[in-house]
Amino acid sequence: MTGNAGASGRGPGARGRGPGASETRHAAVRIARISNAVRQIPRGKVATYGQIAAAAGYPMYRRQVVQVLRSAGGTLPWQRVVGAGGAIKLPGAAGREQRFLLEMEGVRFRGRRIDMAAHQHLFKTRDAFRTSPPAKRARRPRS
Repeated sequence: MTGNAGASGRGPGARGRGPGASETRHAAVRIARISNAVRQIPRGKVATYGQIAAAAGYPMYRRQVVQVLRSAGGTLPWQRVVGAGGAIKLPGAAGREQRFLLEMEGVRFRGRRIDMAAHQHLFKTRDAFRTSPPAKRARRPRS
């Protein structure tokens, strides 16, 4: 190897130390948007991993939704997030707990799947991007 490309070949002094500040900032925004979308799901309603990712502005990040729910440590209403078609994706005791919590909220099941026609939450996409409560608009006086 010639020149001053560094150990990784990416330029002088490049060492591959992980994500930069910009990537970390983008990840924090993504986590906040996904968390906000999950918080919007009301009691008695559910949304799929894909719906939440799309509502947060990241339609291809379904797996990131799972990571955010795991890292939230129970601070988000995780039980309201289900797989496509209303399937509970958690195995064993965790799946039974999710079903129990949803039934306590009034969610009905058809066999092993949730009745999505009755219980699917539909997002207002522009609201999902907010990270703080919407500001109240001042009314303009009528002329």
